[in-house]
Amino acid sequence: MNQELSYQDKMRIVQELVPGKQITIAHVIANPDEILYRKLGLDPAVEYSKTAIGIVTMSPAETAIIAGDIAIKSSAAELGFVDRFSGTLIVTGTISDVEASLSALVDYCRDTLGFTVCPITKT
Repeated sequence: MNQELSYQDKMRIVQELVPGKQITIAHVIANPDEILYRKLGLDPAVEYSKTAIGIVTMSPAETAIIAGDIAIKSSAAELGFVDRFSGTLIVTGTISDVEASLSALVDYCRDTLGFTVCPITKT
């Protein structure tokens, strides 16, 4: 039996990572809407009382583990998500706690690990 796969049955995923040590996004979302928590897979019943979400992307991706550790040790922010495969980190907490967490991990990556880092932005 000869089965031909249609174009839609074939999936090709191309993932490109730029070699190097860098933080490409470090952003604080102040006072996000409740729906954003749900869409991110965070529990709004637990997280919505928090007033900020911090998101960081970095490469190499495994650095997200170190960044998560620094983020939760440097303030009262809580870990919302960490992915060692994509290099994504999400923290939640008060605006000041999330800002402190992102600042501590950006400083560590720049000063200790020799990363190129972006500025921390906020909306």
